[in-house]
Amino acid sequence: MEHNKVDTEPQDSYDDQQKWVLDSSTDSRGEIPLRAQTGAWRAALFIIGIEFSERLSYFGISTNLVVYLTTILHQDLKMAVKNTNYWSGVTTLMPLLGGFVADAYLGRYGTVLLATTIYLMGLILLTLSWFIPGLKACHEDMCVEPRKAHEIAFFIAIYLISIGTGGHKPSLESFGADQFEDGHPEERKMKMSYFNWWNAGLCAGILTAVTVIVYIEDRIGWGVASIILTIVMATSFFIFRIGKPFYRYRAPSGSPLTPMLQVFVAAIAKRNLPCPSDSSLLHELTNEEYTKGRLLSSSKNLKFLDKAAVIEDRNENTKAEKQSPWRLATVTKVEEVKLLINMIPIWFFTLAFGVCATQSSTLFIKQAIIMDRHITGTNFIVPPASLFSLIALSIIITVTIYEKLLVPLLRRATGNERGISILQRIGIGMVFSLFAMIIAALIEKKRLDYAKEHHMNKTMTLSAIWLAPQFLVLGVADAFTLVGLQEYFYDQVPDSMRSLGIAFYLSVLGAASFVNNLLITVSDHLAEEISGKGWFGKDLNSSRLDRFYWMLAALTAANICCFVIVAMRYTYKTVQPSLAVVADCGDDVETATGTNNTSKLT
Repeated sequence: MEHNKVDTEPQDSYDDQQKWVLDSSTDSRGEIPLRAQTGAWRAALFIIGIEFSERLSYFGISTNLVVYLTTILHQDLKMAVKNTNYWSGVTTLMPLLGGFVADAYLGRYGTVLLATTIYLMGLILLTLSWFIPGLKACHEDMCVEPRKAHEIAFFIAIYLISIGTGGHKPSLESFGADQFEDGHPEERKMKMSYFNWWNAGLCAGILTAVTVIVYIEDRIGWGVASIILTIVMATSFFIFRIGKPFYRYRAPSGSPLTPMLQVFVAAIAKRNLPCPSDSSLLHELTNEEYTKGRLLSSSKNLKFLDKAAVIEDRNENTKAEKQSPWRLATVTKVEEVKLLINMIPIWFFTLAFGVCATQSSTLFIKQAIIMDRHITGTNFIVPPASLFSLIALSIIITVTIYEKLLVPLLRRATGNERGISILQRIGIGMVFSLFAMIIAALIEKKRLDYAKEHHMNKTMTLSAIWLAPQFLVLGVADAFTLVGLQEYFYDQVPDSMRSLGIAFYLSVLGAASFVNNLLITVSDHLAEEISGKGWFGKDLNSSRLDRFYWMLAALTAANICCFVIVAMRYTYKTVQPSLAVVADCGDDVETATGTNNTSKLT
């Protein structure tokens, strides 16, 4: 059924806004949702619940993947790190396809259902690879080389999980954010908190994965861990389905690529026409006519694209609305294209942060493997991947302090509903990632020196507690930048592309994994050409990770300078007012004047 906005008299608009959700969403029956019965935290909690189990499964596999590849599949360090980065890269780039399908065809709820089913298929195959005799890694407890059948089944299983993650991640997070209406002041504030608490739930899943699940993998068995992950995922999927009556739904809007192409074609066709200085002379629908989202105000950047909304002949009897969309676009469609173009430099200059973030699940874990992980006074040995829990704890603590302490103080100081702008938050996290790489370089040099001093006694290794600072500081960086990127890409994309927006955020990490592989290959080759010895040997003691970390620190520092320049010139989305003043505020709460907001990242 087509969802139309409620026609209201001015005196009734406030009451209707409190009773009904007027943002083009529907309830489970396809009708306009009642605010008191749908959405907000009553719905978001179901969604955060299944995200907990998905992150439990993903990090239960990813954080111990290097260990699995080196101990079970007997790959060397460089090959294991590359395979981990390839899988991580594919997993975080697949959401681009999943987000497109969700926004254009299946809808976010439908995509979550399909993706979770594929995810479960991967977990089931992973479990079977440990219990079906023909798929087991080895016939005996000790073996030099795993069976090919197990290797094939394992990689098929984890790449099925990649496909499932591709649909699950962008659709679920944006579906959760859809439960809060931007046009309602209270729910808009809830949405700003949603991304913080989403990440707190996410980190709870990570924390459980890298402590309980990783311990089970190392001490009891990978097969037992796979059974647990499958059961937890299936149970949370069932609970997610129970929440169906409480959700608010957005209908898929068709391919977002077609309207973008129409804007470019119309602008090129009218390239010789003058563009009016008064944006009110450009073609736009009224709030009553536009029922598929929110109208955007015209901005002053990329003025060439405004020609797509220029009405060629105002004396014609034919109404502008009846002209071909390939010849005449609305201001909103033009602004949506501008938003996507403006995101390109932001996306590019966050890749360096993504490269730093990938170290936590690859090289950081490999460092932990060869360090002393005994707990003083006991025989208990901490699994290497469990050190990743320090990042999860750091994120939870930082997000809680930021949400409960810093945001209220910053709101009063800046007058910004968010406390600081989204890009300021991202930039702060980048600075912490720089500190994390510097700390990692210093600690690795200390570990290498310690190993040389005690090379005669192989049992003498540096305590893994020395790795704690780099994990904790990188967790603070994630709390600022990763959460900021989620909010930025969801908030600033066109309303019809919000699943793709989350996919754009994830693609930063996916592309960064491939960039990381490239940096490893190039730096290792150059080091070998210059000094005769590469930075990556067969083991860590014959490698020079400290120099690699210093290189990442230098690249991050240069990248931060470029990011600041781009962020200071960035223009945030401005939404036209309808029943209430609606704004996607980047710096300040926008008013009904339609003035564009420019980032003040200082």
